[in-house]
Amino acid sequence: MRSIQKKREAEKRIVSQMIALYCRKHRHAAEGLCEACMELSDYTQERADSCPFMETKTFCSNCEVHCYKPEMRERIIEVMRFSGPRMIFYHPILAIRHLLTSRKKS
Repeated sequence: MRSIQKKREAEKRIVSQMIALYCRKHRHAAEGLCEACMELSDYTQERADSCPFMETKTFCSNCEVHCYKPEMRERIIEVMRFSGPRMIFYHPILAIRHLLTSRKKS
C-alpha cells in the first residue's frame, strides 16, 4: 500500500513539474500557473488520486483505459510533448527516473 502511494505522489509531482515548465516557457502568467494550467494541474492530480491501475501501470499514455476527458487529454498531450524533452535540463533526476522506468517496462 505504501509503495502505491509513493508512486502516486511521484507521478503527481512529475506531471505538476511538466505543467509548470510548459506554463512558464509559454509565458502564460507572470508568476505561478495561469488559470488554464492550474485547471489542468488540478485535473491531473484528481485523476492520479483516483487511478485504480496505479499499482501496475507505467504511464497514463500506456493505459488501456483513458480516464481523461478528451479536451484535457489533448491539453496534457501538448504539455508532455513540449515539456518531456526539456525535463532533462530543468529536472534531470526526474527525467532520468522516467527514462529508466520506461526502459524497464518495455
